[in-house]
Parts: sequence; C-alpha cells; structure tokens
Amino acid sequence: MPEEKLKAALSIVQVAVPTPLRRKFDYLLPDDIDSEQVLPGMRVLVPFGRTKQIAVVLAMAAKTDIELKKLRPIVKVLDKKPILPTDIIQLLNWVATYYHHPIGEVFQAALPVHFRKKESASTQEQRLWFLTEEAKKADWDCLKRAVRQRSILEQLKKYPEGLTKEQIASEQEGQWQSALKTLQKKNWLQEQVQAHIPYQYCLPDSASDTAIIKNPGLSLNEEQQSAVANLLSRDDYFSASLIDGITGSGKTEVYLSVIEQQLNNARQVLVLVPEIGLTPQLIYRFEHRFSVIIATLHSGLNNTQRMKIWQQAASGEIRILIGTRSAVFTPMPDLGVIIIDEEHDLSFKQQDGIRYSAKDIALVRANYADIPIMLGSATPSMESLYLCQQEKMTHLKLRQRAGKARPPEVHLIDIRGQYLQHGMSRTLIDLIKQHLAKENQVLLFQNRRGYSPVLLCNKCGWISHCHRCDAKLTYHRQRNHLRCHHCQIEQPLPAQCPECGHGDLSQLGVGTERVEKVVREIFPEIEVIRIDRDTTQRKGAMQNLLEQARDGKQQILIGTQMLAKGHHFPNVTLVAILDIDQGLYSVDFRAPERLAQLIVQVSGRAGREEKKGQVVLQTAHPEDEMLNTLLSQGYAGFAANALAERKAILLPPYAYQALIRAEANHINNYQAFLEYCFQTMSAIKQNLSSKSDVQFLGPVPAPMEKKAGKFRGQLLVQSSQRKELHRILQDLIWNVELTKAAQRVRWSIDIDPQELY
Repeated sequence: MPEEKLKAALSIVQVAVPTPLRRKFDYLLPDDIDSEQVLPGMRVLVPFGRTKQIAVVLAMAAKTDIELKKLRPIVKVLDKKPILPTDIIQLLNWVATYYHHPIGEVFQAALPVHFRKKESASTQEQRLWFLTEEAKKADWDCLKRAVRQRSILEQLKKYPEGLTKEQIASEQEGQWQSALKTLQKKNWLQEQVQAHIPYQYCLPDSASDTAIIKNPGLSLNEEQQSAVANLLSRDDYFSASLIDGITGSGKTEVYLSVIEQQLNNARQVLVLVPEIGLTPQLIYRFEHRFSVIIATLHSGLNNTQRMKIWQQAASGEIRILIGTRSAVFTPMPDLGVIIIDEEHDLSFKQQDGIRYSAKDIALVRANYADIPIMLGSATPSMESLYLCQQEKMTHLKLRQRAGKARPPEVHLIDIRGQYLQHGMSRTLIDLIKQHLAKENQVLLFQNRRGYSPVLLCNKCGWISHCHRCDAKLTYHRQRNHLRCHHCQIEQPLPAQCPECGHGDLSQLGVGTERVEKVVREIFPEIEVIRIDRDTTQRKGAMQNLLEQARDGKQQILIGTQMLAKGHHFPNVTLVAILDIDQGLYSVDFRAPERLAQLIVQVSGRAGREEKKGQVVLQTAHPEDEMLNTLLSQGYAGFAANALAERKAILLPPYAYQALIRAEANHINNYQAFLEYCFQTMSAIKQNLSSKSDVQFLGPVPAPMEKKAGKFRGQLLVQSSQRKELHRILQDLIWNVELTKAAQRVRWSIDIDPQELY
C-alpha cells in the first residue's frame, strides 16, 4: 500500500452525525491534528453535504468500507478532552441498536443543548453577579416601590461570594431581568467572570459522618429494616430489586438508608422520578437528611441551567441527582446506585423522537456499571412482576404503613338510577359533608380537565369537533373558549350553532373546572383548590398549590393525575374518584392495569397519618370483575390474574412487541407505506425458522386516525422471541430506506410500546 494510503487508513475517525440516516460516518484526520488528540466522546466539526455539523467521535478506525478518495477531513476538534465517558458511549450505542434509531440522533439527544449548538463548550469559567461598594453604602429605602430591585439586592447581600443568573432566578419571580439591568446601570451591581475550579470529591473523615448526615433518619419498622439489609448486602455489584410497598409504607425512607451507605462509600446516586411535580418534595426530604450537593434535572430548567447541572454531575460535584427520564443519560463518574421511584409510571416512556424507556435503559446502565438498581412502586408494572417471577429481580414487599397510619376503607358507589349533580351523587355529597364536619380534607379526582368535554346543539345534534383531529373540542369556562387537548388549537365559544343557527347549546360531561364550580356552590364556606395543567402553568404555581393543600385546614382538593403521584396530604381522610367507568373499556390491553394503578395510587392519598381514611369510587358497573378483584384481593391479586390472562393469550411480558407508526398528509400515503412494510416483513418471515411465531396485526388506522391535520396508521409486530423480532425489524429498515414509499410519510418504530394510539 502506498505511504499516503497507509497513513489515511490509520487516521479514520468514526463519528455519529445528527441525521435521520441509521449509520455511522467515516472522516479523515487532517495532517495538522495528531490522532492522540482525538478520543471517543469528543465533539468534532465535520462537513456534511453543504453544511457543517457537530458530531461525536465514536472510535478511531484502521480501515473503512468507503473509498479513501471519497472521505472528507474533519474541520475542527472542539473539545480538549471527552465530554462523554466510555460507559455513556457504550450505553448510547445500545440505545441506538435496541430501539433501531439513528445513532447520531441518539447521541445528540443525550447532550445538553449548548453542546449540540455551540462549537466550544468551555467549563473553565463562570459569570457571577456581586453588589458594588456603592450599593453597600446606599440607602435602600428609596426602593420601596421597586420591589424586585430590592429583592435582588437582599438576595445578593446574603451571598458575598456572588451568584450566577440561574441562582438569582431560583428565588425571583416575574420580570426580574429588567430589575437586574436597572441595578447595573445604577452601578449597584457588577458582573465578573471567574475561573471555574474543577471539583475534587473528598471522602469524609471516617471517624465522623457529620459531613454527610445532616439529620438522622426515622426509625424503621421490621419490614423496612429487612428490605434495607437485603439491599445493602448487594450494594457493590449489579442486582435489580423491586420494592413493592403499599402507599405510605415508607419506601422513601428505605431509599434514604441505602443512599446513606453509598455516600459513605464516596459514590454518587441517580434517582429517577416520573414527573417534575415530584422533585420538590423529594429534594426537601433528601436535603433535610444529607448535607451533600443535591440537584434536580428536568424540563422545567432552561438550557443554561441544565448544562451546568450536567457538568457538575459529570465532574462528581453533585452527589445526588434527582431527575426525570432524560437524566438517565447524565455522566456520573462515581455512580453507585440507581433508584427509580414510581417505576410503573408511563412517563418513563418517551412517546416521540427516540421512543425509549428510561427504566429499561437504567437497568442496562446499572448492568454495564455493575452497580445495584432499585425500582419502587405501590403498583408495580406487569413487566417488573414478571422479572421477579423469573428471579431476575429480587421482590421486596412492604405491606404495612409506616407509623400509625392504617389502610383506607374502599367502597363502590353505584350511581345507576341516582341523580348526579354535575358528576357527584347524593351519597358522595353526604360523605363529603361528614368528613368536612370533622375538619378534615377531601380529595376529588377527575381525570379530565376543562369544564365540559362536549358542546352539543339540542336542535340539530351538532357537536364541537376539532377540524384537525378526530376529537371533540373541550369547553374551558374560565377563558370562555373551546380547546383541542390533542393539537392545542383554540376558538371562541360560539353564541349559536354553526350548523343550524340555533342558540340552545348544551355543555355535556364533567371536567375538573366544572367540578370546582359545583363544589363551590354546594360548599361556599370551604376553601377549594384545583390542581391540573390549567392551574399550574405559571412557574412555581404547582408548588404553591401543594403547600396550600398541606396546611391541613378544611379544604376540598380537586385534581387530575397530577394529584395521584406520591403527594403526602396528612389531613385528607376522604378520596373520591368521580368517574372510573371511562377506563374500564378500551382497545388497549394495558388499560385495566393503568386503571388499577390509578385507583390504588389515588386511594393512597387518604389516611396517611393517624386518622383513618375512606375511598369511594363512583361507577355504573359495580359488578365489573376487575374492580371487584382489586377491592377484594388488592393490587397483588389483580396483578396475578392479569399476568395469568396475558400468559394464556401470549401478550407482554410473555411476548415482545414493536409498533410501526406512519403519518402523512393523505390517507393513501400511510396506507401504502404500511402495506409495503407488511408485505416486506411477510417475505422476510418466510426465510426465518419454520418455528417462527412472528405475527403482524394490521395495518390499521390509529385509534385517533387524524391528529393535528395528519392521517395516522399503525402495524403491530409481535413475537415470543426477542431476537427474531429485532432481526425482522432490522431487515425491514434496510428495505424501507431504499423505497420511495418512505419519502411520503413520517414513520417510526416503537420498541416495547406502552400505548397503542
């Protein structure tokens, strides 16, 4: 081989470029860059088509399948050292392979936005704001009417070492930025750039753990002690444990005991939670217990905040990271344990883009890192219970409530033949009066927001449909408009029927806004708090409402699923689910599991202290088998029956599924594409083993065929053999990328789908 070809062959950089193409790309290393300066995990700037893209180095290769003369050189190396460690690179490679997603998009999704868009990502400096000497000597009484300016000054006075903009924002509300600029113009504030010193974690003095423990933990009961002992016995190698604890059984205290051991061993901890709303109360519990640096990572942060937390976790400065699903990709060099709270929650599954399961990725990450992982829930998923049956996960049960709390009594209210006052039966109203008379709190659960889900013309039968979706428009009384909860379009409430011009329009159905209205009419002297997406849009609104609810005074709380997950309301003694029937019948085989989990989770808000709780479920189907099994045998009995049914008809977790989705501007386009997929996979199946049990269900329209102006369809692929399922999908992708049918649709593959919609 000529010398120049030999040199080129030894200087090939394999990178992941953020593109829909499912492949890695090879580039040449320029003569002025030493190969030792380019390591996996670094970012490089590469020419791609007519543009330049920021790519991540995967490996240095000695050969390529592309002709050397066709390879282009990289433009620039952007980092002095890898920003992604080898364990995260390994994990992201697995994600791209398992979920059949373009590897460049996988790597891009795992990086903070600043790393995706900026050529440089220096972590060596930070900008801090300080009080000037002039401000320290000034008379602040002149700012009586400039409330935000005074607030910023008072905040910075407490921190003479300076604060970043993000730290200032954490305590300020409203338009504080303009107040900051005004103070700078007055020469009362100044901004300085300071060098950022890399963090070095030091293990506390073994003679005293006061550097870690701020306050001692609560006394554990026998079940909690047994669970902690079991978990600590396997804290230095990979093991998966399911903490199956009823609501109020003290799962968090078990987490804290395990975390304490990890911190004493100089390890970091990753805690995954399903919702942003759960992070404030968890971080309060953690900060009350530990004195180490704790941070949260979720979508409520801006890009700069997320970037900083990502870097602090990657440096080892943050010892406990609490985050939603995307936090599973955060580099943590000293990671010692992963905890997944409310592991059953659907929020751990990404429903667009890379349709990954954070729970499954966390299990793989723990396995690669050879560390323990703990999954906790009062209503474990069928998949987790199946892994326990297969002895691939340790099943730890907590069946008694912590302290003196007792399980609530659960009853059905048969609403057949009863007059309902906007969804509330007379029986329920009487119960609410009884509990309020004892100065307790009541929680009313209605899993539908807005005032009314249907607007109907009483003369011609017209119904307010969304013209962009196969869905009805919901009436929101507070803003007096109609809104589609799927595509978010809004329109004014019509004064008369658009079809016949008649003015007699009825608002049918009940949402949380309507429940609030009728409750205020029935109980005018009682404070009412509604918690749903409409009332929690403003920054800090959710936390403020929860704090009001925890005051303990006479209140009626109304909410959607946002109230069902992990919140502690010590004075709630009555929980009522107004309408459970909407979840009893569904095309999705997982619907009974979701409904059972919801009922148990909502019921768990009642009687969490010494006062005994009561739970009532309004239904027109009191004879339903699932409901009666749940009430008589608990969630464990329901889950046993559900698993037996799935095993008999070969549904997950006893089989593996993938859902091929397609959407297009015209019905014919998605139908043609899915038909092509069906024919292609049918041909591929014939070449597989004669024992292959791969099944194709479809193509069919999606349950909501039209959404946001697009027409959608799907094709379900199922097999009892995971390898066969992935093999047939891999062959399908290779064929699809060569066909023109794919160019007229937007398509995706959802591995292990959790919703068939």
